[in-house]
Amino acid sequence: MKLQQGQIWQNGSEYIRIVNLERLEVKYKTMTDLATKEGTHHHVTKKEFCRLIKKARLMPASEIPAITSDLPATTT
Repeated sequence: MKLQQGQIWQNGSEYIRIVNLERLEVKYKTMTDLATKEGTHHHVTKKEFCRLIKKARLMPASEIPAITSDLPATTT
């Protein structure tokens, strides 16, 4: 599985969204409700993040409500 910016993972009753993905670090936001978008931001190494989502489930796009409006723009 390849990590990508904007992915949402479900870990129990908590949702984890990748906000910024770099080579060695990940900035993510944890939320309890996707509709309200309220949560806390975290900054960890990629290795720590992979351990965090080890038992989490990647949410398919069809299950995610329209929350992409607050994602940062990606440059290619």
